[in-house]
Amino acid sequence: MDIMETIREQVENNAIILYMKGSPNQPQCGFSARTVQALMECGQRFAYVDILSNPEIRSNLPAYGNWPTFPQLWIKGELIGGCDIIAEMHEKGELKPLMDEAAPAAEA
Repeated sequence: MDIMETIREQVENNAIILYMKGSPNQPQCGFSARTVQALMECGQRFAYVDILSNPEIRSNLPAYGNWPTFPQLWIKGELIGGCDIIAEMHEKGELKPLMDEAAPAAEA
C-alpha cells in the first residue's frame, strides 16, 4: 500500500490520532511530552504513531498535512496542529471539548 494511503487511513480511521516522537508513556522529545500531557489531561483515549520507528510516515506526513513539524494532532480527520497550538488550546480550555466531541466516534 502507498504510504500516503496508509496515512490517510490512519487519519480517517482514528477519531483522535497523534503523530509523535516515541510513545505516550515514553515521549522522545519535549514537544511530544508536552503534547501528550495536554491530551492526557483532557481524559480521552487517543491513537498514536511513533514516527521514529516509522521513517516513511515521518518523511511523508509533512506533505500530507502541509505541516512541517512534529508532533501533529489530528481530530476527526482534521489537522489541529503541533505542540504550541495544542498547549495554547489546552490552556484556553478549547482542547477538551474538541476531544470530548470526537470521543464518541472513537468508541463506535
